[in-house]
Amino acid sequence: MDGLLAAKENGKRQWMYPLVRKGRFYKWRSWLSYFYLIFFFAGPFLRINGQPLLLLNVIDRQFVLLGQVFWPQDIFLFMLASLVFLVCVVIFTIAFGRIFCGWICPQTIFMEMVFRKIEIWIEGDANKRKKLDAGAWTREKIIKKTAKHALFVLVSFLIANTFLAYIIGSESLVKIIVEPVTAHWVGFISIWVFTIVFYLIYSQVRELVCTLICPYGRLQSVLIDEHTLVVAYDDVRGEPRGKLSRNADPFNLKGDCVDCSLCVAVCPTGIDIRKGTQIECINCTACIDACDQVMDKIGKPRNLIGYFSENMIRLKEKPSFTGRMMGYTAVITVLVAVLGYFIFSRSDMDITVMRSAGMLYQQQPGGYISNIYNAEIINKTNQDRVIRIGADDPAVKISYIQAPGPVAKGGSAKTVFFVMLPASKIYAAKTTIKLNLLLGGKVVQSVKTNFIAPTND
Repeated sequence: MDGLLAAKENGKRQWMYPLVRKGRFYKWRSWLSYFYLIFFFAGPFLRINGQPLLLLNVIDRQFVLLGQVFWPQDIFLFMLASLVFLVCVVIFTIAFGRIFCGWICPQTIFMEMVFRKIEIWIEGDANKRKKLDAGAWTREKIIKKTAKHALFVLVSFLIANTFLAYIIGSESLVKIIVEPVTAHWVGFISIWVFTIVFYLIYSQVRELVCTLICPYGRLQSVLIDEHTLVVAYDDVRGEPRGKLSRNADPFNLKGDCVDCSLCVAVCPTGIDIRKGTQIECINCTACIDACDQVMDKIGKPRNLIGYFSENMIRLKEKPSFTGRMMGYTAVITVLVAVLGYFIFSRSDMDITVMRSAGMLYQQQPGGYISNIYNAEIINKTNQDRVIRIGADDPAVKISYIQAPGPVAKGGSAKTVFFVMLPASKIYAAKTTIKLNLLLGGKVVQSVKTNFIAPTND
């Protein structure tokens, strides 16, 4: 069996029972997964300058990355960062194919390094699991299935809580857990909705996430070329394949592949890597470890299946940095530089000033002309701030109608004020003035606006 739908001839789903072979790549993937899992579960509780390491609070429109707070006003940075990420994905895929899926993708890590291990621990290896599923509902089967799915629900519950903590923050999550359910109905329901979703993904949907749902496999088929490193079978060396026999092969007509099909048996998506690069292949390297073990047993060199490009197999060329990769690298270098500039030059405070609609100017005592302005001050820091508005020109006076109070951390405040200029200093109907946002007497942001007045002929 192989194919995109992993289906039997009668149209029903073909359930996967992949064998596990622990080779060098499995060991490296395991260590990487341990690091990832520790980071994933600890992430919501790590703090940088009092802020979470990562927070994607869509509800309150607050985003935190490495302790830096971002707000909807930073949408330009978000779009630029998304563009950088997209180009990175393109370059990475061109160079290394779908290696992300096999090594870093959360779906693969949780499925193969957590849920699959639980399944093997309780039900046994692939053959035992297949026999158990095909057998009658005995006492042993009921106990094993109950234990497995109970652990699946428990792990899904932990993942759901952690996932929600990345959205609402660890403090809000703790409140949902320790305070009465009636005080946090939405949060409580959200936890269980996510729990059910993750449970269904890892107990039922499984590899179909990679083969049917995730678009990255289709993106790979568009981006890879003859220079891309992918998990591949060296058919030049392996073909024609043939079973091992006691009779020698005096004319050396057979390739190194002994047609044991172990590479198919270990594949979590059920493909035959010997048929070439396929959209279902997630580059998990399970087939490499399995084939290496077979090659060791028959005294043949390893890497019959390995990380190869098409040209490495056909032309025996070494991996190269192609012109297309150079072009994408140049683009991403420019984008990263621009993104870095905007991030590091980003102000912690922001102000938007607009003249009051429908009003021109007012004559004030003492020979002054005034305009009324509305301003919104945004505090992008993690501390409450007390600010005021000033001007460079000492002749400019500012009088508040609605004075701004302390601006809460991550919040905003509105103010309404008069800007007054001496009539003797006005020489045009429209004058550009500069207003400053002051924090502790220091200018943190400046903005220019128009001042309307009668001309001083």
